[in-house]
Amino acid sequence: MAQKPKVDPHVGRLGYLQALVTEFQETQSQDAKEQVLANLANFAYDPANYQYLRQLQVLDLFLDSLSEENETLVEFAIGAVGSPWRLSGWNLYKLPFSGTQTDPGGLCNLCADRANREYILQAGGVPLIVNCLSSRSEETVLSAVTALMGLGSPGTGSHPELTARPVVQCMLRFSLSASARLRNLAQIFLEDFCSPSQVAEARSWRADAALGIPLPRTEAPQQP
Repeated sequence: MAQKPKVDPHVGRLGYLQALVTEFQETQSQDAKEQVLANLANFAYDPANYQYLRQLQVLDLFLDSLSEENETLVEFAIGAVGSPWRLSGWNLYKLPFSGTQTDPGGLCNLCADRANREYILQAGGVPLIVNCLSSRSEETVLSAVTALMGLGSPGTGSHPELTARPVVQCMLRFSLSASARLRNLAQIFLEDFCSPSQVAEARSWRADAALGIPLPRTEAPQQP
């Protein structure tokens, strides 16, 4: 069983976060890294922590973790999907979910903040998040789709890479998923973030050209 992070909870919020970051950087234990990253991801749920997370470069830590081979670290960094949450002032539709899932954290929830969005976009975070669409974990894929939607929220400016053809093709595939959560989320992405011409162009290309992205584990496409 993994040990709890060696952090004094009475040092104040900034000090606590700093200790978590230091432990993540110094520990050699994968179990400890997972637990510390999960703790940091949970802090992304509260906007009161955003300034501290940027100050301590936790956003970079999350982005770097997206390239880890450890799927658990990737899932914690991008954020777990649970009950509905809010992005840029609008409710993110109620999707079916099981009681075993948690509220969103990590990058998925950080995208709700304008300063965080701008930081992630300028740091080249979009390609890293798009790569998460190829995960075999449905939770990681759901969080990646939601993060892309958050980065494309009103007021962010034009970022064509968010709706590049391979991404749109991927959403078209996900819209045929047997998973109601993934299917509904992909359909909303296509309707609210893509133009009809983008969708039509993506449909005209071969289905297997969509980044080589498979559907998440246990999911199979529905017949059109």
